Amino acid sequence: MRESPSLWINSSTATIYRHAEDKPMTEEHGVIGSGFSVDVAKAWERSFFNFRLPKTRQIALRIAIVLGDGGVMTPYRNLVKFGLGGHQGSGNQKFSWIHIEDLFNIVLFLRKNQELSGVFNCSSPHPVTNRELMAHLRKLMNIRIGLPCPTPMLEMGAFFMGTETELILKSRWVIPERLEKAGYAFKFRHLDEALEQILMNS
Repeated sequence: MRESPSLWINSSTATIYRHAEDKPMTEEHGVIGSGFSVDVAKAWERSFFNFRLPKTRQIALRIAIVLGDGGVMTPYRNLVKFGLGGHQGSGNQKFSWIHIEDLFNIVLFLRKNQELSGVFNCSSPHPVTNRELMAHLRKLMNIRIGLPCPTPMLEMGAFFMGTETELILKSRWVIPERLEKAGYAFKFRHLDEALEQILMNS
């Protein structure tokens, strides 16, 4: 019979929290939201934590939007490139993010610190608004003009693409309280630093 692993890390999602423009969501004080994507996340975590292996630490990573070469950066860069890099919706919704290098280093950090278990928010300590995100991208890509995309246009586009506007319009205000208290030092704390590194190396 094989021994159980010493560490089991499952990917979860920061979208498990409610739409938040009033206050940040931490592991201890965050409010779980509602809706299809939230229900999937809750079921995923419930299934993961409903069992226990006596010699295994169980960790669920509530991961914010990951920034790196490719992935979500591709559509955002294309929007800016073609003059559509203004804010989406009101532009006030929070954009919680994490650089892919920090996500990798967090896994190593949690593996090393054997007293840690449970849920961890994987997001930069400094989320921005959607409006700030697009402004940073326009500045770094040296494109002055960016037309905004109002909510009705987003809803129309989402309908034809068979997707949900929640991906853009939901305000994800997530803070990595447990990681910072445990001593993890983020390499990319601010969005402009993360975007500059990605754009220079892609």
